This record gives sequence, structure tokens and C-alpha cells, in this order.
Amino acid sequence: MSKQEEKREDVRTQKAPGVLYLCATPIGNLEDMTYRAVRILGEVPMIAAEDTRHTRQLLTHFDIHTKLTSYHEHNKMEKGQELVDWMLEGNDLACVSDAGLPGIADPGSMLAQQAIEAGIRVIPLPGANAALSALISSGLDTTRFSFVGFLPKTKQKRKERLDEVKNHLETLLFYEAPHHLKATMDELFDALGDRPAVLARELTKKFEEFSRGTLGTLRPSVSGIEPRGEYVIVVSGKTEENEETQTAKASPAELVEKYIEAGQSKKEAMRSAAQELGISRRDVYQALLEQENG
Repeated sequence: MSKQEEKREDVRTQKAPGVLYLCATPIGNLEDMTYRAVRILGEVPMIAAEDTRHTRQLLTHFDIHTKLTSYHEHNKMEKGQELVDWMLEGNDLACVSDAGLPGIADPGSMLAQQAIEAGIRVIPLPGANAALSALISSGLDTTRFSFVGFLPKTKQKRKERLDEVKNHLETLLFYEAPHHLKATMDELFDALGDRPAVLARELTKKFEEFSRGTLGTLRPSVSGIEPRGEYVIVVSGKTEENEETQTAKASPAELVEKYIEAGQSKKEAMRSAAQELGISRRDVYQALLEQENG
């Protein structure tokens, strides 16, 4: 047994360990903070936060003056063990992310694992979550779903992840930053086909927006978007209808008509159809002429 382990064993015999609270914070609208979360954040002796400056603004709004300590992706192993040792001394700790539930696409999950391994009780303080908020408002199937989160950074790993989920029957939930959105939408379309999909951004905020359509019709609409807030991409699971759409591509004329019905001008629709079919706009134009003259 190492000295560190001996120290923890000595602490366990002396006093009961503290509690780890995983506390949800608003994803945009401060009114989504729960009464319980406000109370607990004010009662615990310390809060572990992804970004202490960001969390301090939240605490100031609710007149909470609890001590903050930094806990994030780059220090989660070493700092996590320090926090576990601190809780083993009998201190309660609250963990918060920048927004939403800690542990969902952030290092809070690692702290929960370390606490559980040390025999520390972990208590959730439920609240706002971007993925579930987008899902229930999407109009897509909510009975079964898979949270994929952010795709890996490397192109090969991203392809492997999409290959893993492309045959899933349940609705798929992705997170993406706006400056990567266009590339990700292209990858999703290539891997999954032209499935029903919803883009959600600025959730719970003044300019909350849901864009509904298919991966094919939504792709062109994101090309000119300025970076602003993270996106949730909700995509239908694999169905027979989706499979037929993927294997039997529409004609250029059908695609142009589909994009026009989605609100694009004829010129934009021709560009979108060309992009989807992997042909030139001249080929699309020629196909339209042939149909009109046919």
C-alpha cells in the first residue's frame, strides 16, 4: 500500500467522507437554475468549476460567495485526486461545468468515477441539458436515442465513429461548434445519407432557433453562418425509408425542386443539388433543360 493510499485509509477510519454534488447550470437562460442548486452551491465549502471566471458570474447573479477551484480537461487527473482526498477529509464539493450537466461531454465524469472508486457518495442536481432540450423539441423519435456528442478531432477517427453509429436505429445527438458545423454536416450527409435532421442553436436564449429538414437540405444553409454558440444536431436513426433515400438518389430536377420548396432561390437550389450529387452546376442546368424540353 502506497503512502497516499495509507493516508486515505487513515482518513476513512477517522471521519465520514464528504459528498460530491454534480450540479447542472443554465445553458443560456439563468431562470433555468433550480432552487436546490442555488441552495447547495451556497452551502458547500468549495465548487470545482471548468472556468472559474465564467462560474463566478453565475454565482454573483445569485449572490453566492462560495470558494471556487479550477477543474478542467487539462488538469482532471491530478486535480481530481486532490479533490477526492479533500472530500475524504469530510468536505462536501460541488462540481459544475460551463453550462448544462457536468459529466456530459466534459471532465465531470472523471471526477465522479474517482469519487465512486474512493467510496464517496455522488449526488446529481438535475437541470438544463442542451442535447435533451434539442431532442424533445426536434419532432424526431424520442423513445430511443444515442448521445454521440462531439466527434473526434482527426478525420480517420471521425469516420470510424460515424461508421459505428450509422446503422443505429435510434435518434442520434451530436454537439458541434459553429466554425466546424459545415464540415460536420458534410460528413454526416456522406456517412448517414439524406436523413431527417434538426439543427438547434442558442437554446433557451433570446434568439433560440430550430432548423428542420434533412441533412441534404440543411447543409447549404450553414455555409454562411457566423460562429455563435454551440449547436446540437439531431439526426433520425436508420430506417427503411432512410436506406431507400440513400441508395436511390433523386434526379437533379427533383433535388432542385426540393431545395426551392425549402426556401432557396432557383440559383441556390441548383448549387445545392450539384453539391449533393457531386456534379457541376452546368450538368444540373443541362438536366433541367432536358426535362423542360422532354
